[in-house]
Order: sequence, then structure tokens, then C-alpha cells
Amino acid sequence: MKAEFTLKKMPVQAGEPVQYFLDLGTDFLQLNKLLDKEIHLEHTGYECLACGSDEPIYARGFCKKCFFEAPQAAAWFIHPEQSKAHLGIEDRDLAYEQQIQLAPHVVYLAKTSGIKVGVTRRANIPDRWIDQGADEAMVVLEVPNRYLAGITEVALKTHINDKTQWKGMLSARVAPDDLHEVWAGLQAFVPAETRQFVVSSPRVHRFTYPVNRYPAQFKAVKLDKDKRISGRLAGIKGQYLIFDDGRVFNVRNHEGYRVLLEL
Repeated sequence: MKAEFTLKKMPVQAGEPVQYFLDLGTDFLQLNKLLDKEIHLEHTGYECLACGSDEPIYARGFCKKCFFEAPQAAAWFIHPEQSKAHLGIEDRDLAYEQQIQLAPHVVYLAKTSGIKVGVTRRANIPDRWIDQGADEAMVVLEVPNRYLAGITEVALKTHINDKTQWKGMLSARVAPDDLHEVWAGLQAFVPAETRQFVVSSPRVHRFTYPVNRYPAQFKAVKLDKDKRISGRLAGIKGQYLIFDDGRVFNVRNHEGYRVLLEL
């Protein structure tokens, strides 16, 4: 099989294990069926996720112009506390910002490389947790907009990590800490403005991933350096393809890259 397409974040489906797919543009390829099979990816060009141009990708799937101008690339995606749509203040496109920022959001704890705090739209659950390779996760607050989620995350991340270390996430080890116990120690730091949104009985969600073998050592590979990446697929976790020789490929970090896939 051969297919040329633009890489995007892998669609996922919760299950035992999680099901992963590649978006080929006109169809979807189920990746779980490719475990222990050889796959080949060759870099053939670019396609900006905002404007569709073939300019080199600057960051997060966008060409340089769109990264600094498109509403999908604005800073409040990474820093939700900078959201202003609830005040009617425009950043780049108020209608778009209201659509995203004024949707219900959650603050959550997740076990990735360790326990971390995070923010996402409620509609993104559980996909957001799977994208981060969480072994366990639970919602601790449900708020009406992105700003409130953001200021809560800022308050909590002075006491707990808000980042995932990819090597730790890709290991076979699961953090031993209990999410409920960690949350009990954090509740005192929730801002007064959002305490009314604390979930009374948070439920822990658990995930297993299609990984046949976890290599002892990992090495990240990128299409900017290696124009062609080939190997036997040993597993998938988070947004990473894991090859049996320890190389790993972050699909999401290559959004907007055109590739030729050969099986």
C-alpha cells in the first residue's frame, strides 16, 4: 500500500487497548493492525493546516505567517489563562475565540510521566488524555470557559507539574501515586473564583495502549533530519509511534508535513 497525505494528530478511540488511526485525507488507516509490521514514511513537502500553503511548517502545523496571524495558532491555546473572549475582547478573531473559549472546560489530573495538571475543553475528553499518553486521569473541576480553567491551572502548577516528559511517558512504568490522594493535597490551592466548580466525586479513567514492547532506550527521530523513516512498529502511545529498535516518532509534532506512506 502507498498513500501520500498531510500528517495530522492521530485520531483515537478509547478501548482495551486504545485504537489509533492515521487520517489519510480521504480515508482512515487503523494503526493497531500494523503492529509488528514494517512501515515507511518519506517526507515529500508541507501543507499548512490553516492556509494550505506549501510553505515550510514553522510550528504546531502552521506556516510562519499563519502561526503569527491565524486564530487557531494564538497564544491562548497554550496559555489558557490569557483567554479574553469572556470579556468580549478580541485577540485575532472574536467569533472563533468565543466558539472555543466559551465552551465548557475541565481541569484534570493525569498520570503521564508522573502526575500532572492540565486543561482542555470538556468535549476533548478522553482524547486529550490519550494524546498525552495518560495511564490514568480524572476531572477535578468543570468550568464554563477557558479563562477559569486557565487561572486554576496556573494556581495548581506551582505545586504540581503541568508538563509531560516524553521518555517517562513512553516507559512501561506507571506512577505509583494515587490521583485522589494527590488531589486532596491540592484542593486548598484552587482559586476562590473557581472553588464552586470542584467535582464532588471525581472518577478515575484508566487506559491501556497498543504496545507490544517498550524499548529500554528511546531516540526521537524527526523528518527535518531523516527524510525517510522506516522500521517495525512495536507500539503506539500518546501521539508517538514506537519502533522496535527504540526510535520514536511524534506524529503530532509533524502536523502539516506531507508524507508518502508505504506498507
